[in-house]
Amino acid sequence: MRSNKGRDTSPELALRRAVHARGLRYFVSRRPLKELRRTADLVFPRVKVAVFLDGCFWHGCPVHHTVAKRNADFWAGKVDGNRRRDLETTARLRDAGWRVIRIWEHEDPQEAAEQVEAAVRGREPAASTTGPSPEGTSPERKIV
Repeated sequence: MRSNKGRDTSPELALRRAVHARGLRYFVSRRPLKELRRTADLVFPRVKVAVFLDGCFWHGCPVHHTVAKRNADFWAGKVDGNRRRDLETTARLRDAGWRVIRIWEHEDPQEAAEQVEAAVRGREPAASTTGPSPEGTSPERKIV
């Protein structure tokens, strides 16, 4: 477990490079709300946009999630808890006036950066989506 990084993963670095190349500046691994013990991968506090880059295994991607071969019950509970926490985090941030973007680690960083830029610059397309829904019911997630 020690080798699993909490930040600066390859997908996260790729997304940060793509967002930075679009001229956007952000905070890394920061709490959007001080009272909420959850950190977003990218935070744009002035425009209240929080970006979470979710790992396929840890957050139960409906496309790439695999069932653990050892300790399957433990890991199923862990992933289920992560999904519930993701839903709660999104709801609490939304209630506080934030836009939340959730991106799966397997998504193209350039496409994800485009969605982030649209949200930050305030020109979000009506049908913009990134990644699966936190509920796991839809293969797409909308910016909220």
